[in-house]
Amino acid sequence: MTTIYVRTLKRAEHTVFCVQDGQKFYYDSQFNRRIPYSSGQQVKRSVIDKLSSVLNEQPAPTTFLFDVNNKNELKEGEVFATCDPSYPDQLFGGWMKAAKGGNEKTIKRRSPLSISAMRGLHPLLAGVESENISFDRSDRSNNRVIVRNENGETLTTEEIEAFLTGKDRSLSRKWIQNNRRAGGLFVLDIAIDLRRLFCVTLNPLEPEISAETESRLRKAEWIESVNVFGRCLVAPVAVRERLIPALAEAIVEWSITSNQARTFSLMETLALTISDNANKIAASIRAKLSEVEDNKAYPIIEEELDGVCTYVTLSAGGYIRTKSETFDALDQAKQKLIDLLTAFNYEDQLL
Repeated sequence: MTTIYVRTLKRAEHTVFCVQDGQKFYYDSQFNRRIPYSSGQQVKRSVIDKLSSVLNEQPAPTTFLFDVNNKNELKEGEVFATCDPSYPDQLFGGWMKAAKGGNEKTIKRRSPLSISAMRGLHPLLAGVESENISFDRSDRSNNRVIVRNENGETLTTEEIEAFLTGKDRSLSRKWIQNNRRAGGLFVLDIAIDLRRLFCVTLNPLEPEISAETESRLRKAEWIESVNVFGRCLVAPVAVRERLIPALAEAIVEWSITSNQARTFSLMETLALTISDNANKIAASIRAKLSEVEDNKAYPIIEEELDGVCTYVTLSAGGYIRTKSETFDALDQAKQKLIDLLTAFNYEDQLL
């Protein structure tokens, strides 16, 4: 087994995944519905944030470059990651450093975690609703109102009153229309490439790290080995033993942290499945169209599917017919991931 697949089923209630016109969505042409989603990049960021929180460590710093031109204008330049696997968020999240001018070789590492978008389990089981909201402070007599003319000059109170004469307009109340909110059952998939999880390749033609970083890793007792991608450095046992439980918890317990205060949803996990077979993981949590009713679909969790470990939480019983829900389902899932990640032979992959 070189790849572990994890499928997670979550329930979202009247919330926002990522703000873009209220809520990002895509259009399903078969069922003619707008389906809200959270991008794989946002999910990845949430997983990495959870990892850093579990480890109680700051993520690696990012370098922002700016240029000043001959007109004394500030222009945005490159953005560089640290490109150092000593930082867990870099080791698992990957990096890329492409220097301006092409005078330096590009350094890049593809993340060993492939993460899908979190999308509706089925077009009929997730959707977008719209609402009009207001920012209303009209009940406060101490509001400060500033009105500026076309020259940027502030109008006096008398000038504001004269301007508003004959107009039905409040200066302490704002209407915000067509705010989209997401709700329903959502699924996402993560593929963990064990071959690259704790390994950094040493290919000089397509480098993942600089010579300086390689020297530093060797001093930190990273182990030289060979895998299917060629020569590599492998994180020492002590590093793996520290990071594996944290990574397992991050994958199981992550949550979207960009929810707005007025649209917070727990987005509780209903079920999680683990397998080394991509086709079976897809069948483990799915939906099925009703044979009786039109435009009706039912969520299904396969609780006894050969080759798939299924973990169902107590919350799932309120939305899906299940028999095996347990109070410690997610703890069991974390332990299963820890066992699988620990069992892989990172140092001698070609044996």
